[in-house]
Amino acid sequence: MNILILGSGGREHTFAYQIAKSNHCKNLFVAPGNAGTAAIATNIALSVTDFTAIENFVVEKDINMVVVGPEDPLVLGIANHFKDTPRLQDVMLIGPSKKGALLEGSKERAKEFMLQHKIPTAAYKSFTKESLTAGKAFLETLKAPYVLKADGLAAGKGVLIIKDLNEAKEALGKMLGGQFGDASNTVVIEEFLDGIELSVFVLTDGKNYKILPTAKDYKRIGEGDTGLNTGGMGAISPVPFADATLLEKIEERIVKPTINGLKKEKIDYKGFVFIGLIKVGDEPYVIEYNVRMGDPETEVVLPRIKTDLVDVFKATYEQSLDTLNFELDEKAAATIMVVSGGYPEAYEKGKIITGLETIKDSIVFHAGTAISDGTLVTNGGRVIAVTSLDLDYKKAIKKSYQNIEKLHFDTMYYRKDIGFDLE
Repeated sequence: MNILILGSGGREHTFAYQIAKSNHCKNLFVAPGNAGTAAIATNIALSVTDFTAIENFVVEKDINMVVVGPEDPLVLGIANHFKDTPRLQDVMLIGPSKKGALLEGSKERAKEFMLQHKIPTAAYKSFTKESLTAGKAFLETLKAPYVLKADGLAAGKGVLIIKDLNEAKEALGKMLGGQFGDASNTVVIEEFLDGIELSVFVLTDGKNYKILPTAKDYKRIGEGDTGLNTGGMGAISPVPFADATLLEKIEERIVKPTINGLKKEKIDYKGFVFIGLIKVGDEPYVIEYNVRMGDPETEVVLPRIKTDLVDVFKATYEQSLDTLNFELDEKAAATIMVVSGGYPEAYEKGKIITGLETIKDSIVFHAGTAISDGTLVTNGGRVIAVTSLDLDYKKAIKKSYQNIEKLHFDTMYYRKDIGFDLE
């Protein structure tokens, strides 16, 4: 089978790492990929949102399966493009339709879906520029802190949590005034939920589903969860505090109603549902939906799936997930993200990376790397994720940190407290 993965980060390198091990994989391509994917697949210089170029490549190389990594092509309707194009209709594309991708593409749509299908979530209201005054009045009815979310895709930067009422009102005005471009033409204001977060990943074929391992990621740049939000500084799987009782509540109150809601609304959905949750007391609530795997959660979730990933994706496309023997590794996984100095704000690229060849008993996933004149260099804010597995998650964390100490590039930074809050 010839397989194409769309994307360039740690998530896509992890997909490539798992798929390359499959007996079904003949030729593996990643577009555009990174230095890590180049070592196990063929990188192709294609934009993930250039559907015409992707279509031509898929036909030229006789691609049988396309795995979509990031959200942008899904929200723009790549699944619909494949379904509506005669010469692509036999290609197995893993990802939801444009209508399904709206669960991530619009915060307002996601909240409406949750209310419609009685899925527990925070109370909210949506506002536009024309209703700015009403939005400020609504803020006055809430208790601090105040949660403001840009309705559309804002590259992970469109969520603000503000403690001061006047600052929240000012921030609302800025957002509706174009702070995040078209993404904040509508702003969702939510009730703040106080608890501990976790992520649940579900793979659905539109009828059946499989729940993947749980994970907890760490968004803030600074230790103790301080500083600016990032794309993710590390992750642990499974989540130690997610016991059988909580997982049963999540499946019954959130996963099943979500999948049934998609069916009820006749939404074509063959792909991942990433459910961002918060545990308030003993009760789970949905913070948000994403319609693809998270990063760096992918780097701890996929290595724990023992079943051939191509078989998993094939069953997803053929709507036979209910017959799949789905096996998970009982070991825990921990990944630590190594980033460029200055990230998530301004940072320099092109720093030489050394020490990779000395890493043992861990998996290195490339996120923002490239090859320049035959040398491995940094090419992004998040550069490398180091993943380790062990029956004890604390030992997995320790192993990742020990291996990170062998790495070096100028201005290299990583958090030294990933998973410590779970002890």
